[in-house]
Amino acid sequence: MSGLELGFWSFPVLLIMVFLRAPIGLAMMLCGFGGWYFFMGGNPTPLLAKLKSETYTTFSSYSLSIIPMFLLMGQFATLSGMSSALFKAAESFLGHRRGGVAMAAVGACAGFGAICGSSLATAATMSKVALPELRRYGYSGGFSTATLAAGGTLGILIPPSVILVIYAILTEQNIAKLFLAAFVPGILAAIGYIITISIYVRLNPRAAGTRPAVPMAERFRALADTWPVLVIFFIVVGGIYLGWFTPTEGSAIGAAGTGLVALLSGSLNWAVLRDSLLGTAKTTAMIFFIVLGAGFYNGFLALSGVPEFMADWVVNQGFSPLLVLCIILLFYLIFGCLMDSLSMILLTVPIFFPVVSAMDFGMSPEHVAIWFGILVLIVVEVGLITPPVGMNLFIINTMDRETPMTETYKAVMYFVGSDILRVIILVAFPGITLFLLS
Repeated sequence: MSGLELGFWSFPVLLIMVFLRAPIGLAMMLCGFGGWYFFMGGNPTPLLAKLKSETYTTFSSYSLSIIPMFLLMGQFATLSGMSSALFKAAESFLGHRRGGVAMAAVGACAGFGAICGSSLATAATMSKVALPELRRYGYSGGFSTATLAAGGTLGILIPPSVILVIYAILTEQNIAKLFLAAFVPGILAAIGYIITISIYVRLNPRAAGTRPAVPMAERFRALADTWPVLVIFFIVVGGIYLGWFTPTEGSAIGAAGTGLVALLSGSLNWAVLRDSLLGTAKTTAMIFFIVLGAGFYNGFLALSGVPEFMADWVVNQGFSPLLVLCIILLFYLIFGCLMDSLSMILLTVPIFFPVVSAMDFGMSPEHVAIWFGILVLIVVEVGLITPPVGMNLFIINTMDRETPMTETYKAVMYFVGSDILRVIILVAFPGITLFLLS
């Protein structure tokens, strides 16, 4: 069997292992091991050498050190009460409007995503804060859980984003430029969700109650309580873009800043610090194991020649670049419902990125890479809330056992529609994503 055949046969084997509930990192590692072994004719020596070199190369990467720092930043942000302050500020301005408390939850998710970088963490944290208020003012269970599941996806789109860091490493792109390019699509996502809420409550008037308006003085007091979020966001993201420090240094400054805010708020003690460090270590270990497994598997694919073969085949068929892009995004949308976003990025980007890079979109290679990365991130984000296996839906369901999952499914499809419309707009008009880079 040729190396190319081995590469193509590895895909169904990998998918079978994933559907049998094998950890994705382990599945990719075993497929990579098996591929290397058979490619080398059953000689284990090159595989053992690869095991040593790949492990060292992966975990000695300076770029990867940004991940635990941003994760720790999110842990401290959760503990310091920033999520509550963001929600109260948004609720004071929007809560008296029809669907206003749900809109406030989306706004708070967007703000929290700016200092968290994790979709699941954003969804879980904001649910603790917003669900009681939504129930208090008569919002239906399905509408409330769907809103928070959708709002949670803003955590991986609005920078800083752990997934964007991984994409930047895989494609050798500038992290600061990716963060900047994600900013406008992230704001569009939040606005789209707010418009979706406005439409939903008009079509389903009984799904949302009302609350009295808050005096203007109280609104500004609540807004003033959010200053740590604004300061940390502008220091980290602004500092990275302006060249004051590298992304890794920025992540460390962000973690230190959120830790200081947690300490000053009285939320940080030795027990909480220990839990934060352990939580960060566990999540980092999980991510790094998936990254290592992807390194072995993608190394085997590169050896087999599958990415180059696919890129050449697609180019030689004469397909329209836009058609190829739409097919790839449809693939991400379907499989994003079945796999977590990090695994999808690590598994597919080394295969699809050479295909997209070989096509002429009328832009520079760097702009194509950044535009493609943002589109992939958005479509994977849609998968997080698309039934039947959207990860955010299950996270929210654990927070609200009283609401049947079917009710959440029905309501969340409005938000999925908003996401798909946004993807169509960003595909048709790349300048929306790229104009901050020009």
